[in-house]
This record gives sequence, structure tokens and C-alpha cells, in this order.
Amino acid sequence: MIPRPALLRDLSASYVLTSGVTVSGDLVDAVRTALAGLDPLPGDSGEIDVRRDPSLGEEAYRLTVGSRGVEIAAGGRAGAFYAAQSLRQLLPGASYRFSAGGSWPVPGVRVEDAPRHAWRGLHLDVARHFFPKREILRLIDLMAVHKLNRLHLHLVDDQGWRVESRAYPLLHEVASHRPRTATNYYREPETYDDVPHGGYYTLDDLAELGAYARSRCVTIVPEIDVPGHASAILAAYPEFGATGERHDVLDRWGISPAILSPLPPTVEFLTTIFDELLGALGETPYVHIGGDEVVLDHWAASAEIAAYRESLGLATANDLQAWFLRRLADALAERGARAVVWDEAFVSGGLRQDTVVMPWRGMNVGRRAAAAGHDVVATPVFPLYFDYAEASSPDEPMAIGDAITVDDVAAFSPAPAEWTEEERGHVLGVQAQLWTERVPDARTVDYRLWPRACALAEVAWAGSASADFPGRLGEHLGRLDALGVEYRPLDGPRPWQRRRPHRPAGVRVTEVMARIDAMTHHAESTRPSI
Repeated sequence: MIPRPALLRDLSASYVLTSGVTVSGDLVDAVRTALAGLDPLPGDSGEIDVRRDPSLGEEAYRLTVGSRGVEIAAGGRAGAFYAAQSLRQLLPGASYRFSAGGSWPVPGVRVEDAPRHAWRGLHLDVARHFFPKREILRLIDLMAVHKLNRLHLHLVDDQGWRVESRAYPLLHEVASHRPRTATNYYREPETYDDVPHGGYYTLDDLAELGAYARSRCVTIVPEIDVPGHASAILAAYPEFGATGERHDVLDRWGISPAILSPLPPTVEFLTTIFDELLGALGETPYVHIGGDEVVLDHWAASAEIAAYRESLGLATANDLQAWFLRRLADALAERGARAVVWDEAFVSGGLRQDTVVMPWRGMNVGRRAAAAGHDVVATPVFPLYFDYAEASSPDEPMAIGDAITVDDVAAFSPAPAEWTEEERGHVLGVQAQLWTERVPDARTVDYRLWPRACALAEVAWAGSASADFPGRLGEHLGRLDALGVEYRPLDGPRPWQRRRPHRPAGVRVTEVMARIDAMTHHAESTRPSI
């Protein structure tokens, strides 16, 4: 079973489940959603009985399979949903395929379980390459199978804006597409495919995604990355930039100096965007506002912005960046959402105390954020950036660098033992990132995420991977096969998965980590790190 439960005890009796199984009790909807492939039906009494137990946490459950059927006790809807996912993993892998009239034996077991971490996340960058709604719905389903519960969607960057705005329609009419895309390797002469690329989610799409995710115990965390990474925004509305000049949606990778103005009209603009976003998604407890890799030169060169900074009593452009992000966090708090930022925003200082920090540049800066009283979600490049190749080999498809393996992910500790108890108490959880500069399609998303995301699920739910994880993973791959996931085989890519070959050692992840960790000790380390 992946992720492994806290307790799994074999019992002597067993049971047989068939399609059309009857589910009864308090939390029937959650179980029916999780077991949709079995076509379960509600009833007054059934083979699966689920009851709410107030003594359990919201995500906790007990699952018992015996000769009389299946009994589930859950603290809340999420606990019932996860109990049903565990029950599904007790069935043969074939149960993950649609089969009318199927019948499957279930071994007798008792499972007692609850997650170690509340935040068990995957991040998908839909700005560099756009993935249509159907792929997001599928990813939510795969997350649910693995008890992952936070989907962080990176919705805007220099290379594209991905959300409809009825208040500012040029965002989706102009900023959502580019005429071509860079194809060159890292630090090599620029080449392009000359193929237009783009797309965006309508507000109706977001409403559907939000509701679909909630039904599967997944929370969508939208990211509007500001004030840097702003080329696409300024292609549509240059008046919100620091210089007023028009930019193009970036067609190459890397970072541009394009930056939003921190003046009140920009805050009003972004607040309107937040209102549209939250109104569409529905209940949204977290909104990511970026704050990373910001080039502040245009702020420093602008007399108007400098005068505004001085009127606020702020000494530097970095102080103004902190003020700007805090103002956005205040606006989100007024709307019932907590702001989330990358670690540069913490290093600059001045955050609201309830702002969540994602320390992508390493766990050292994460520890400092936790010691300062901020909740953190572990997101370090190593081993949680899944755009890095899984082997230092030209057999791998083109990647930014190498190497991050399944074993690396499985060995990761989101709340290191050397941290103090108070610091560990601020670790909300862990999240893997998939940036998509070199991930052009859904098949490559599968290849990059799985099975590394299986190891992530184990660490996020159980707190660590046990010694028997490799064996359980080998069995679990049959479920991924049944679900149609084009994962990377453990012994390397299939011939058709190699595609454009990777250039090993172009960017070594160990060298990257040393460099970016050193940068986190400087308050002005907002500039691009890689």
C-alpha cells in the first residue's frame, strides 16, 4: 500500500466485493467517490458500512475487512475518502480498470491511519506550457489515489497568463499566448520552434476544477506570481509596470527584468484579480503570490516609485517589495485566504506572520522561517524539483539538470530531526514542483511525476519512507499501468520516452543547492538564482 498506513494488521477472514456494492452509513458520498470504478450504490445497509467517529481527526480512519464485509470509522469526510482509497489498494490492480460486473477478493485486515503532514502537495507550472482542463482533472484523480491533497497551480509567468479575467480581458486575449517557444539547451544559442502556444482556463473551468478537487479532498492553491515574472501581464496592461513600456509574452526561458509597479493602481488591479479567482474557485484557503526572482532595478530607477517608497517611510527597494507583498497578503486575509510566498519574500522581511513560506532554496532558509514563527511547506530544489532528470544519462528526455531519483525523494525528511520541536511544529508539510519549460505535453508530465510522486506521497503521509518501500512501489506500478499512467520505469525510459536527449551534468543539482543556499543569507537576494 502506498502511502503506507500507520498500522496494518492481517486478519484471518476475507471478503469478496463486486461491482454495484452497497455503501451505507454517515459518509457514503466520500466512499462512493473514491470507489467510483466499482459503481457503488447507496443503501440502508450494505457490504461497506461507514460511520463518523468524533474521536478521530478529520483525515483519520479505521478500516476493517472481515467475513461480514467492510467497516469504516472516519473522523470526517476526508478520513472516509482515504479509507476507501486504502480499501481500493487492497484489491487486485485490475480493479483500477473499468470492468462491468467485476468481482474482487479483499484480504481480511485492520488498518488504523492518519497523515503525518496536513500539506501533501504537487505543483504544476501551467504558465510555461499550458495543460488543458482535462489534464488537471486527471491529475486530481491521481493525487487522490495517493492521498495527496494540495494542487498548486502556477498560473502566470513571463511566458503566459492562464486565467480568464472579465475585468481585464486583455489578460486572456493577449497574455495567454506566444508566437513561438525556445527549444535550445541550457546556455546554448537560442533556437525556436515557430509554433504558437497558449491557452487559459475560463472562470467556469476554475469553478469546475475547484468543485472537482474538493470532492476528492484536494485543495487548489492558485499562484499569481508578482511583482516579477511579469512580462505576460505587461504585454496586456503595460500601465501596471514600473516603466509603462509594453513587453511581449516571453518566448524564451529564464527571467526578464519586467516588474509590476508597487503603486496603488497595481494593488487595486491585483485585488480585482483575486476577487475573480476566489469567486470562481470557491473556498480557497491559500493563494500563492510568488515574490521570487524579482529584479528591482526599475523600481530603484523610477522617481515616482522612489518618492512613493519614501512617503511610506521605507529605506530600500527591498523594503518596498516586502511592503507590497504584505499589502497583497492583507487583501487576501480580508477575503479569508492566507498568502503563500517563495523564500525570497521571507528573506526580504516584513511578511505578515500568518504568511506561509515555501523554501525552494533549501531547508536551511526553511528552518529560519520556521524559527521566525512562519508556517513552512518543504519545497527544496533537491530532491523536490521534478523537472530535473532522474538519471545523469542522455537516455533521459531533455531536462534542466540532473539528477533527482525516486530514492532521493524517499529519503527526504520534511521536518528534520535536528530542528527544534517548535520549528518542526511549523512544518505544514511537503510539496514537489514540476516546472514545465522542458515539459511540453501531458505524456512528459506523467514521466516526470511518476513514480517520484509515489515516494513523495509516502513521505508526506507517513513522515518517512520505510525500508520496504521499494518492494511496495514495484507492486504499485501495476496500479499505475491500470490507470494509464506513462510513468518512468524504474530501470530507465522506454525507447519512445527518450525523445530529445538530455545533456548530463549541464546543471548539477548539488552545485545548484550550494549556490542558492548561500544566497538566502542576503536580504537583497531577490534576483534570479539560477
